[in-house]
Amino acid sequence: MPIAPEQVEAPARDAVLFRSSPTRTFLVVFGVLTVSFAAASPIVALLAGGADGWDDGLLPAVVVAALAAAAYAYSTRAALTTWVRVSAGGLELAAQGSDPVLLAWPDIASVVVRRAGLRTVLDVTPIDLDSVHPVQGEGPGWPTMTETEHGTAFTADLSEVWPGPRTLRRELARRMHPTG
Repeated sequence: MPIAPEQVEAPARDAVLFRSSPTRTFLVVFGVLTVSFAAASPIVALLAGGADGWDDGLLPAVVVAALAAAAYAYSTRAALTTWVRVSAGGLELAAQGSDPVLLAWPDIASVVVRRAGLRTVLDVTPIDLDSVHPVQGEGPGWPTMTETEHGTAFTADLSEVWPGPRTLRRELARRMHPTG
């Protein structure tokens, strides 16, 4: 079972937590699907020869969107929690149900928040893998790793993380390049 951020003491008092939110994911997917289905249903009705009003497709749009959004938000992949905690002590990362790891700021070669198709992804490249500290005990293992132009990096899907990737990017820039 993944370790929740509440089970791990933050390395510093100024920690900012970013975590996946199935509720937020449900609401976003539900909204997008409802609008898409409701907008498309009068066009489909018109092409099929019916002249029903736009409101006739609203109830089916809500039902289909609710079912699809619930299936997506609570699917196996979405149920794997991801969290990132940024503080003066470093960056903690637990991605898709992995054990959390801690990297002190001097031990990080690069941090990149990038787009990969429809997903937003975080790549954290340590200077040396020996500088990576498991936060707590033994469990499922480190976050997923990938090869980047900067070397081997931990990677995490930020698509469901709240506050969003833009806020995380600003917090990382503030920590990686202090102004003061």
